[in-house]
Amino acid sequence: MTDDEARPDAHTPTPAPQGSILSSLSGKTLAGAALAVSVLALGASVAPYLTGGDFGGRVRAYLVANPQVLDEVLAARQAHEEQSRVQTINAAVKANPALLAADARDPSFGPADAKVTVIEFFDFRCPGCKAVAHDYRALMAAHPEVRFVFKDWPILDRGDDVTSQYAARAALAAHQQGKYLEVYDALMTERALDRAAIDGILVQHGVDMTKAQAAIASPEMTRHVTDIHTVAATLGLQGTPTFFINGKASASIEPAAVAKMIEDAKR
Repeated sequence: MTDDEARPDAHTPTPAPQGSILSSLSGKTLAGAALAVSVLALGASVAPYLTGGDFGGRVRAYLVANPQVLDEVLAARQAHEEQSRVQTINAAVKANPALLAADARDPSFGPADAKVTVIEFFDFRCPGCKAVAHDYRALMAAHPEVRFVFKDWPILDRGDDVTSQYAARAALAAHQQGKYLEVYDALMTERALDRAAIDGILVQHGVDMTKAQAAIASPEMTRHVTDIHTVAATLGLQGTPTFFINGKASASIEPAAVAKMIEDAKR
């Protein structure tokens, strides 16, 4: 399997710059600092139209004394941006409903005619995906009447590192042998994924490695993973995990939020 075969670069998100001072700060810290500057600039800009002396200085003093206000404003802005993102994705789904239609190649569990279908786009190396994997599997156990679909979307590979791609293909190869969920669980639990660890997980769970390696390197597998990339790009997905419940994107990756959307869909 070559890197060119492994992933279509056009559909892989661009990594953040590394090694700079800014890259060492959290996104929240940078956003908060920018917000503070914006508020102070606003105070300075409207000061000439207000009475009472140093309005900008009073704004600054208030924010220094009550820094939680910036956190509240930042949280509100982030919530607004997230809701806007979800609305954009949902509009894309509405315009292209076939993109989330059942695909026989995807690992799927639960009744084919289920009233509720949950779809997850994920990467086996994604920290968020790993963090919610156990609880997500618990949701599956708690809702046997719901159909759960797994979209293996490897987006964390860079340069010669194709571990995410290999993990996705390995899991899909295990699915062809009826061993997807146990391999999924093991890959999500493994914190140091590399090719040796992935192969070890396949062997540990009784996957025929000769058949698996043939499937991993096959043009059909390349086409399947490429199609998932295409769907994600067309829908405007920005990261993993992304959950859909009956075609509606979840604004949160928290299993509790997904559970609530499942219950709402049932009603």
